This record gives sequence, structure tokens and C-alpha cells, in this order.
Amino acid sequence: TNSSLLLSDFNPPACQIPETIAKFRKPSMEVANEAANRRLSRLSSHLASVSLLKKESQLARDVCSKIDAQQQYRVSPTAVARFIAGKHREIQEPIYEFFRSHPELQTPVEISKEQHRELCMRQLFSIVRDVGIRPLRYLDEDAEKYFAVMEAVGHIDLSLAIKLGVQFSLWGGSVINLGTQKHRDKYFSRIDNLDCLGCFAMTELYHGSNVQGIQTTATFDRQTDEFVIVTPNEGATKWWIGNAAVHGKFASVFAILKLPSPDSSIETEMGVHAFIVPIRSLESHEPLPGVEIRDCGYKVGLNGVDNGALRFHNVRIPRDNLLNRFGDVSRDGVYSSSLPTISKRFAATLGELVGGRVGLAHGSAGILKAAVTIAVRYSLLRQQFGPPNQPEISILDYQSQQQKLMPMLASSYAFHFATVYLVGRYSEMKKTNDDEVIADVHALSAGLKSYISSYTARSISSCREACGGHGYAAVNRFGSLRNDHDIFQTFEGDNTVLLQQVAADLLKHYKAKFISGALSVTWNYLRDSMGTYLSQTNPVVTHREGEGHLRDPNFQLDTFRYRTARLLQTAALRLRKHSKQLGSFGAWNRCMNHLLTLAESHIESVILEKFVEAVMRCEDKNAKNVLKLLCDLYAMDRIWQDIGTYRNQDYVAPNKAKAIQRLVEHLCFEVRGVAGELVDAFGIPDFVLRAPIGLQSGQYAEYTQFIGF
Repeated sequence: TNSSLLLSDFNPPACQIPETIAKFRKPSMEVANEAANRRLSRLSSHLASVSLLKKESQLARDVCSKIDAQQQYRVSPTAVARFIAGKHREIQEPIYEFFRSHPELQTPVEISKEQHRELCMRQLFSIVRDVGIRPLRYLDEDAEKYFAVMEAVGHIDLSLAIKLGVQFSLWGGSVINLGTQKHRDKYFSRIDNLDCLGCFAMTELYHGSNVQGIQTTATFDRQTDEFVIVTPNEGATKWWIGNAAVHGKFASVFAILKLPSPDSSIETEMGVHAFIVPIRSLESHEPLPGVEIRDCGYKVGLNGVDNGALRFHNVRIPRDNLLNRFGDVSRDGVYSSSLPTISKRFAATLGELVGGRVGLAHGSAGILKAAVTIAVRYSLLRQQFGPPNQPEISILDYQSQQQKLMPMLASSYAFHFATVYLVGRYSEMKKTNDDEVIADVHALSAGLKSYISSYTARSISSCREACGGHGYAAVNRFGSLRNDHDIFQTFEGDNTVLLQQVAADLLKHYKAKFISGALSVTWNYLRDSMGTYLSQTNPVVTHREGEGHLRDPNFQLDTFRYRTARLLQTAALRLRKHSKQLGSFGAWNRCMNHLLTLAESHIESVILEKFVEAVMRCEDKNAKNVLKLLCDLYAMDRIWQDIGTYRNQDYVAPNKAKAIQRLVEHLCFEVRGVAGELVDAFGIPDFVLRAPIGLQSGQYAEYTQFIGF
């Protein structure tokens, strides 16, 4: 995070300080009169609303005390599935059908690293050459179709999805997005049909998140018109490079571009650039001279992906292998760029690679759907204990199980709509190159990738626990889902680092508000937040506890936004205060936890907003009612999880906090009644899900057959 740049700019003059602070500079009599008028207004509102509070309080107690009188929600899985499927469901069906008819290509429970890698490669070739999928073309022409393919492939095997992403989004994406027409003409079709298998070599042994700190060099040799790629020390070894250990023949290598002066030995560094470097012979598949390749070995998960390490010993490549969209070198060694500084070129380079984060956010939401589907179906099937002398009941009838799983089910839908929005914005960005959309996608993808992958990682473990001993069986997939997904929190940007980027972006927009700057679309609600959400809370609203009020999307959105606005304002004030003594870096570090909470709060606000919009779009009445139920549960559960913050700020009175808790329990109970239909609506076929306890029928029979009965 460029905290020094942010804080050096963040010092608005007095006229730009929030109104709540600036008012204290008015004459004392005027301030006193205004304060008296506000108190009278609030008192009048309070007295006029006493009867409303009493009525709502009684209604809230009535609703939650009669929790056994469950509302009968009626929903067709088909109607919900049709609404959430999107316009590219048809591209997923041939992939599913191919694997249904080729069981030999489905990943078994027990498989060695070497076998898994070869199977993964066969699966990828089958999708491209047998099914006819063209991922790079979709990524280039219709990103939404590409991410639909990624979701389907991720359900087949996450290793396959990551290998596909390395080949097309990372290796292919770097060539077409960072290169120019000559690179597109030479490589596009060969990457798309898998003739050119490649890698994305950015991460080094000593540097991951801090890409500007990488040490691999690419020095231009004027005499031969070549770049010389060098790994100068152990720390510069390219590490965790997907496709490198076994299958890759090329690599997009990120290195510091150096230009020697014509009349001296002084070298000028031009910053990080990307280069196409062949690493294996196209004929023999042996490593090329000067290229050292090692295998990173077994990993916690994703062992179908052949991660390797690379070192380069004076490897020479043609000058044309520089991916030169943002910076070029002429035959005589003169550097040129439309972007004036190293930092701007670096930002533009990384900005073109944002599709990876979009894919991980979208993919992580898909993994949560699979885990929740298995856990919910098993919880509906499994029966344990019950009233005396009566049949046993489903474990999903227990309140504790409902409160474990139903908020996850609601979150699965919330994340679905949020990532559909993100993918749409990314597709728009690729088509328009609009600066506002680009800025929006960068911050939104960082926040959603971080938030969703962290939530999913925790949820998979909770789903495993909710399924007891049978959840521990490898065949029921929680172990592989947890291990394969775990790295989603790290690659394409460590989650903690990404949340800091979101916080930095929020602070920049906060500053822009006070100089009348434009806010990008996702942050629009902050335009009036300081005046609306941070005004002294109405005592009537803080005590209202009626179900109608709590389930009002306006109340829910206002509550989420109040928290974000409060965190944003206090973060800005704390940073300015601490920077005077600690400097910008020290101040940022001192406020780190505050900033991470701010970023998560903002992302939760965006997710809720997109969920509310989706509910409003749904035309099927029954489906809309159920989606509204899920949306309410998502909102109220998040508020309850952070109820301490709202209580500390007197935004929620004690009676209202208790009403929120009761409502969360009630909503979990209501969702339980349609949980089976809601997971069916995800549309994950049984033969793809592959977990016996998570099948739509015949679970126990399938489970016992697996071990030989």
C-alpha cells in the first residue's frame, strides 16, 4: 500500500473538514441555538413516536415468541435456478455432460501427485479439443462466458480450474493484455488451442505481494538486439510458478528492465516489465540452455497443478519478446512510453492482470455453494434424537445447526449476486476501457476476492464440523475442498494486502468528497454519508424493533453504511493524528486493524446492496419472497455479528439488539424450510458434486457402496 503517497495528500483545509467538525467554528451563540433546536426536534419526534415503539415492541415479541408458526414459503428450485443461472448456463452443460460420459476423466479420491498432474492435463485438453471450449477467446471477447466456464470446471476439479486459469488468464492474459498486435498475431491461437503451454512467472522466493521488489533482471544488449534474463541471487528464484514443473514451454517473466548507457557502464532501471521467455524445447521438451527448472513438490492442496521454480542464467531472448504495450525499447536502445513514470507504468501493468482476482472471487463463491450443498443435504437426511417416544428428527431441525448453516446459505446467494455484478463490471471494463470503471473494478475485485475467500475458507471447516464424522471422510469432499481452496486467500494478492488497497481507495474517495471530486459508482453512497449516516442518531430509530422495520432494506443498508462511514471518518482522523509523530508508514501500521475492518465493512455494504437489487429484479413472486428472506438473513446476521460496534455508538439500543438476535434465529428457522430447494437451485449435478452424503437421493446407499458393501 502506498501509504506515504496517500497520507501526504490527506490534509484537507478547514473548509473541507466534515460539517460535524466545521460547525464548532461558528460563533458560540449560533452553535447553542442550533443545538437547542436539534434537541427540541428530536424530543418532539420521540414523543410523537412513543405509541409506535410500544406497538412495534409488542409485535416483535409476538412474532418471535411464535416461532413454531412457520410461514409457508413456496419455491420451485427451477424458478430460482432460472433466475440465478445467468445468460451463459448453456456453456456449462456440455462440460458437465462430457464428464458424465467420461468417468475415467473424473478425479478419484485417492491419486498420487504425478497421476493427478497428468489427469489434469488430459482433462484440460479434453475441454478444449473435444468439447470445443475456447477459454482465451471468451476471455477476450466475452469475459462473462469465460467465468461461467471457470465455475463449471471448478466443480469438476479445482486443480483443473487453476491450471486452466494459469494457461489462459495468466499466461494468455499477460500476452494479449500487456503485449501489442505482433504478440497477439503470433501467440493468440496457439495459446487458445494449447499448442503453446505457458506459465506466469512473477512471484519470487523473496518477494510475493511486493512485486516492485522483485530482483530478476532483463538487460538490453544493443549489439545483439536481445534482452538478457538473469536470476542474480537465490532470492530472485521464480517460485510457485504454475505449469512450470512439468508442462510449460513458455513463461511470462516479470523482471526489472535495465538499459545500459551507450557511452558508459551505467545502467538505467526502467521498472518492472514482462517478457516472453521460452523455457523448454518445443521438440524434446527439455529445459533450454540457461534455464533451470525445479519441482516445488507436494502442496497442501491443488496437487494437480505442477508448480515449479525457475532460474535464468544469461538467457537471451529477442527484443520483440518484450511485452511492450506500456513501454518499448527501440533497436538503438531508446526507451519510450506513453506513461511518464515507473509507478504509472507499474500500476497500468498490474491493472491489466485484475482478471485473476475477479476469477478467484467468482470461483470462491462457487466453492461455497458446493460445500453448503453437501452440508445442507446431509443435515436434512441425518436424524438424531427427538422428543420422548417419537421419531428422531433431522439435525437441521436443531437451532444450533440452523444457525451454523443457514447464514452460510444466505451468504452463498449474496456472494453469487455480488460476483455476478463484479464479472459484469469487468466485462464492461474490457470493452470500454473507461477510467471510472477500471478504478471501480480494481478496488471491488480486491475487496470481494479477499472477503469471499476468507469467509469461504472458514465456512468449509464449519460445514465439515456440521456433518460430524461422515464429514471427515475424504470421499465427502470437505477435506479436498478446504485444502484446494485454502490458497485462494493468498495468490493473486494476499487478502490482508488487498483489504489495505480497499481502505486506501476509500480514503482517497473520502478526500475527493471534500474537494467535490467524482466518486466511482461503487462508492457513491459515501457522497452523503458524512452528513446522513453520521448525524446524531434519532432516539426513536435506535429503539425501533418491529419486524417490518428490521426487515426494511433501507434500514439494513443504512445500518451497514453508517458503520462504514463511521469507520472511514475515524480512520482518516487517526491517520492524520499519528502521521505527525510516526510518519505515514508508522501511522498506517498503527491503524492497520482499523483499516482492515473499514475495508470489510465497505465490502459487506456493497454485497448487501447487490443482493437487495437482485431481489427487486426477480419477477417470480415465490422466488422473490424466498430471496428476500435470504437477503434479510444475510443482513441481520451480519449486523448481529458486529452488534458491539452498533451498541458502542448507540446506533442500536439494548431492546433493539435483542430483537435483532431473535429475528436472526427466526429467519434461520424460516430458511430451513426451503433449504433443500435453495441448494438444488445451484444446479450442481450429483456426478460433479461427487460427495455421497451430499447427493439428492440415495446418499447412504452410495456411501456404503464406496467402501465395498
